[in-house]
Amino acid sequence: MKDTTFAVEAAIEAEHWWFVGRRKLFIREIARRRIELTARVLDLGTSTGTNLRMLRDSGFSNVAGLDLSEEALRFCQEKYRGNVIKGDVTRLPFLHDQADLVLATDVIEHVDDDRAAIREITRVLKPGGVALIAVPAFGLLWGLQDEFAQHKRRYRKREVEAILSDTGLIVERSYYFNYLLFLPILFARTLLRLVRPNLSSENEINFPLMNRILSVVFTFDIATAPFIRPPFGVSVFLLATKPVR
Repeated sequence: MKDTTFAVEAAIEAEHWWFVGRRKLFIREIARRRIELTARVLDLGTSTGTNLRMLRDSGFSNVAGLDLSEEALRFCQEKYRGNVIKGDVTRLPFLHDQADLVLATDVIEHVDDDRAAIREITRVLKPGGVALIAVPAFGLLWGLQDEFAQHKRRYRKREVEAILSDTGLIVERSYYFNYLLFLPILFARTLLRLVRPNLSSENEINFPLMNRILSVVFTFDIATAPFIRPPFGVSVFLLATKPVR
């Protein structure tokens, strides 16, 4: 991402409806697996630390983060002062079979070789370990935020499932989420592409009342998406495991 986009995220991620709701979804899925709080956890593509906040607040004590951006690492160190290092998700500086849980949320769409990134995730996972992955969905939603974040692509759910399966992971859960706001976001992004306002991130388009309303909508969305499995959404969630030898 651009440095200015990191700065916007760092300023808002603690309270913005998208980041707050996404953390709720992820930690709920992690809790379903009953992963020990002492488990070895890797957060790949930390950005400014939204997942690190979630893991810390949930009590995980053995967490390492990785990001390729010096700016992202600076924000993470300022907020958390934890074990966060610089590295490439396609060439992870970690040993084989090391992690109980790997998070790669809104990461693989940033790299040229997304399959290499998934192979590396598979490599560093212990047999029986869990990969939690989220990616942006549907190319027709491509907008300014994809440009700000320097995305390479958006995905259909079956495409990511195929990549995970090809690298030897077993996909246990997958579904679209943020489906209730799919049409409003499609309309807004179409309009923004035409107007092209002077922004560093779409997340700047927010104010307290809007944040409260969207928080309610998104909370309902993430509570229902895992069960109704909608055929569309702004993002895809996937949970996969590495087979036990």
